Amino acid sequence: MSRMTLTRYLIEQQRENDNIPSDLRLLIEGVARACKEIGHHVGQGALGGVLGSNETENVQGETQKKLDVISNEIMLEANEWGGHLAALASEEMELIHPIPDRYPRGKYLLLFDPLDGSSNIDVNVSIGTIFSVLECPDAGPPTEATFMQAGHRQVAAGYALYGPQITLVLTFGNGVQAFTLDRETFSFVLTNERMQIPEATAEFAINMSNQRHWQPPVQRYIDELIAGKTGPRHKDYNMRWVGSMVTDVHRILTRGGVFLYPFDTRDATKPGKLRLMYEANPMAFLVEQAGGEAIDGKVRILDIQPSQLHQRVPVMLGSKEEVERLKSYHA
Repeated sequence: MSRMTLTRYLIEQQRENDNIPSDLRLLIEGVARACKEIGHHVGQGALGGVLGSNETENVQGETQKKLDVISNEIMLEANEWGGHLAALASEEMELIHPIPDRYPRGKYLLLFDPLDGSSNIDVNVSIGTIFSVLECPDAGPPTEATFMQAGHRQVAAGYALYGPQITLVLTFGNGVQAFTLDRETFSFVLTNERMQIPEATAEFAINMSNQRHWQPPVQRYIDELIAGKTGPRHKDYNMRWVGSMVTDVHRILTRGGVFLYPFDTRDATKPGKLRLMYEANPMAFLVEQAGGEAIDGKVRILDIQPSQLHQRVPVMLGSKEEVERLKSYHA
């Protein structure tokens, strides 16, 4: 039996279940092509002259890596001409990017973090691209306000993980599918049609160096996990932390666990580290579709109404049992 490529999978879903419109399918194929190209540059590393930083900062005031800029340009160039988008927005750009007048304008909006975990580029640790698709609600020229939609209105979301294998993980709201890049045919091939997060887990991912800045509910929760079998949870937990959200969430989707990037007290003007539109929403959509939960501590992430394009939020997601406990501690 022949292997199921991404294109064939999307076409058959469109034909049999009528749950992936043709223009959305073509948009996702364009995103997948961009991810292949980004993966190629990541794989070149020092040989391609793409390591190190630029002398520029993004809208968040973070120093941009060379691959941040390259990946952003690849995502723009691969997707603006296809006729499926009204506008794009990137974590690396201050303003939205409307489709130029020379190209036909479609009915979707694409938001993306072109290279998540870029602090890991120079040390050859897995990184990725995160993306989210919304419908453009009106026919007029898109503005920043056009993007201000809660995460439950996403029509598709996913990420590409650039590791020992290049993996593309997708959801259209009917489960989570994983595709692996066949480096010989340069095609994404279906390798898991229904990723599912176990409800219980014995792993957690958090940056322990920030512990002194956490609020009491998070302190309590992590203290219980560290206490192990002698503590109130009566079992040992392992901590895993890569510092690349794509990598940490992919581990959770694969074998369970919980991921936390909570609010901390260092800067009261920043309610969280991660961006709602580019990271939290697409990952929350994937996690929920795989049977998990995603909250900001008290509220379901997909119900948060965004007010800014680069809005930050605390993020706690993963195995349902753990997220429910965190929610009860914050209540």
